[in-house]
Amino acid sequence: MDIKEQFSLEGKVAVVTGASKGIGKAIAMGLAQAGAKVVVSSRSQEAVDEVAEAIVDAGGEAKGIACHMGDTGQIQSLVEQTVASLGGIDILVNNAAINPVFGPVLKSDDTVFDKIMQVNVKGPFNLCKMAFPSMKSRGGGAIVNISSIEGISPGQGLGLYSVSKAALISLTKVLANELGETGIRANVLAPGLVDTKFSEALISNDQILKWVLAKQAIKRPAQPEEMVGLALYLASPASSFVTGGVFTADGGYTV
Repeated sequence: MDIKEQFSLEGKVAVVTGASKGIGKAIAMGLAQAGAKVVVSSRSQEAVDEVAEAIVDAGGEAKGIACHMGDTGQIQSLVEQTVASLGGIDILVNNAAINPVFGPVLKSDDTVFDKIMQVNVKGPFNLCKMAFPSMKSRGGGAIVNISSIEGISPGQGLGLYSVSKAALISLTKVLANELGETGIRANVLAPGLVDTKFSEALISNDQILKWVLAKQAIKRPAQPEEMVGLALYLASPASSFVTGGVFTADGGYTV
């Protein structure tokens, strides 16, 4: 197999959550360029349709399916609609996440804790569980869970988010261990500071931005498109012997 074939996703079906903007959108468009049929998922049907249309206009194949990752019924519907319309699932990119609080972890209440864990951990767990029968029946596949360097080296003010992203890393390793014999691989992509709406509050705070960049080898935030190459590698046959790995794209923050 030549190198182009190793990175080709022709004939594959990929589901990308949180794909209406930022990292998820960039990854969805990148996987489509590599040949995958991409299901663009996020909470707003209008927003996912817009991204799906952009993919189609660029020559790719895509379908928008709205889904709130905190709603188990909607996750089940996402899987069922994908299988019914596209024949199955080969690739999962769990990118959707929330972080509604900033401050000391012990000042967070139970409601916020439950909300973050529901979306950031239980959501990916349920999507993997529900997509598993289809992935197994197709001979295997790839799960790419988008965690964060906060799940590896927690910073100030992002306590519960960091806990949830560490849990997602652990979940990924468990899945890698348990699903390896089925041909399904599971890996983590852990971005650093990326210039998205999600991280706008951090980037717009000069004190926080200065503190983060002082720890990075590359002295700038990343752009969403800079996460695509690693996501494509983990989703493609190029990483066929890679599972349970945690891959940072953080400009050297964790060095």
